[in-house]
Amino acid sequence: MRVLVVEDDTAIRTALVQAFTEDGYAVDATGDGEEGLWYAESNDYDLLVLDLNLSGLDGLELLRRVRDGERHPAVLIVSARDTVQDRVRGLDIGADDYLVKPFALPEFLARARSLVRRRHGKPKPTLAVGCLGLDTATHTATCAGKPLLLTPREYALVEYLMHRAGTLVSRTELWEHVYAFHDDASSNVVDHFIAKLRRKLSDAGAPPLIHTRRGQGYLMAVDPGER
Repeated sequence: MRVLVVEDDTAIRTALVQAFTEDGYAVDATGDGEEGLWYAESNDYDLLVLDLNLSGLDGLELLRRVRDGERHPAVLIVSARDTVQDRVRGLDIGADDYLVKPFALPEFLARARSLVRRRHGKPKPTLAVGCLGLDTATHTATCAGKPLLLTPREYALVEYLMHRAGTLVSRTELWEHVYAFHDDASSNVVDHFIAKLRRKLSDAGAPPLIHTRRGQGYLMAVDPGER
């Protein structure tokens, strides 16, 4: 999953980027409102984490422009503005959630994961395809009920494919959602991680779940049929 953090406080921004990266997300980050708007309009993010006191462009104005645009990420405001009026205004303009600073990082991550699940129409934290299970709250995987150890990048790929189980996903789409803007990645890197995932699933006793459509991309399904 791909996240954009627009936060002017360097320490908070760094902490959020580290937390998301450790949780398996691809993260872009900036402390400038104008640059944040450029990122938001140029990429398809699952989640936008937005501070309000930004240089270049105020956070609420950035939110208005994002909601008026063609891309529609979930939006979590994080701000020291703590009055009821501030929270109501942010939510009415288009934020999905509003968290007042200072906040506990575990609560922040739980809210972020919840918004990503809702954006993908998966209100429950568990996903399953065949014998493969995923807990998006704890970022853990199981195969036939036994723990399956995945790296953060492998987890991100599996989660994205499982959210779209039964649907063909192109290499470009996977790259855009699993890698950050500044990552040195290519479709060959995506193929490499898919191959590693297949080996891990096979070693765990799973039948083929990730299927290749030559020249088109990948499909996660128990029975790929003729899709």
